[in-house]
Amino acid sequence: MDNQRKNDVHRAVNPGDVISEEPQTKEEKSQQLAVDSPDITGDHIKVPTYFEVEEPDGEEKELHHVKDAEEISDVIRQARVDEEGDRKWW
Repeated sequence: MDNQRKNDVHRAVNPGDVISEEPQTKEEKSQQLAVDSPDITGDHIKVPTYFEVEEPDGEEKELHHVKDAEEISDVIRQARVDEEGDRKWW
């Protein structure tokens, strides 16, 4: 078995956790799933590998669910702040 195939067979992470070394288009990123399987209730769960967010300046970017987890959390926290800057917990 060649080294590349051996590494793929014994990989200890989910395929969606791996960050591609090759540049990817927005379309390619949008098609990747970190999770695509049934959960304990039998519901089928799909979780994207990349989350698209819009910066305050209007620029859109894709955040990787592992590498950019802290920034994703920051975006979620900002979404929970009302117009006066008060945090709202729903």
